[in-house]
Amino acid sequence: GDIGAADSLATCFSHGPVDAVFHAAARAGVRPSISEPASYMRVNVQHTASLAEAMLSHGCKRMVFASSSSVFGAQCTGPLSESAPKDRPVSPYAASKRAAELALYAACATSELSVTTLRFFTVYGPRQRPTMAFHKFATMMSRGQPVTLYGDGTTTRDYTYVGDVVTAVVSAIDRVDGYAEYNIGSNSPVTLIHAVEELADALNVEPTIVHLPDQAGDVPHTWANPAAARQALGLPSATSLKQGLRLFARWFECSGVR
Repeated sequence: GDIGAADSLATCFSHGPVDAVFHAAARAGVRPSISEPASYMRVNVQHTASLAEAMLSHGCKRMVFASSSSVFGAQCTGPLSESAPKDRPVSPYAASKRAAELALYAACATSELSVTTLRFFTVYGPRQRPTMAFHKFATMMSRGQPVTLYGDGTTTRDYTYVGDVVTAVVSAIDRVDGYAEYNIGSNSPVTLIHAVEELADALNVEPTIVHLPDQAGDVPHTWANPAAARQALGLPSATSLKQGLRLFARWFECSGVR
């Protein structure tokens, strides 16, 4: 269904009573947002506000919201805590996620709604979207095609295994206390070229790499400080990139998805 449609929302809550909502519905991706900014604002901001309104009208007062590390913009220092500035987004996607956070903060301030915002840092793992980096790279490698990287490979990302994200979401569902926000990451940023090498090792292939110019909207570095989340939500240590990529490679090779 479409969370922008009142009948779809009504259908969701008709199976109630609903104790909590994990809100992961969104227009995703930095690069597509550059050509469709209005659509991203409509879906990610306006429809988020509509969902919060529908929750309250059906007596559901607890939400876990999937946000993004992109709200921090192009800050090159780290690790980033929750209090780091979030007023310089460098893509419409980032702006829409930050605007959605603010809309939910206002909803909590004016109602009995409780929202736990989780900012995910570069999530990867089994069932990743085909347009995301590791899935795309794995497909290229499996077909013997060169892997295309934007930039010189020195950009860094704090990669977060999807299983760690699920653990965080499940833990956050039980939190009921107004508005809160947490960074969900590994606190272990690595360069893009190193990540590709780790993926190739997990797939047991020798990649050919082609470098292309940097893309608009991409940030040079991400680095999470997950200390607050680990303390508040009782999260375990993060899955290492090497272990997570081996789990991803096992899924990729067995799933037949290309």
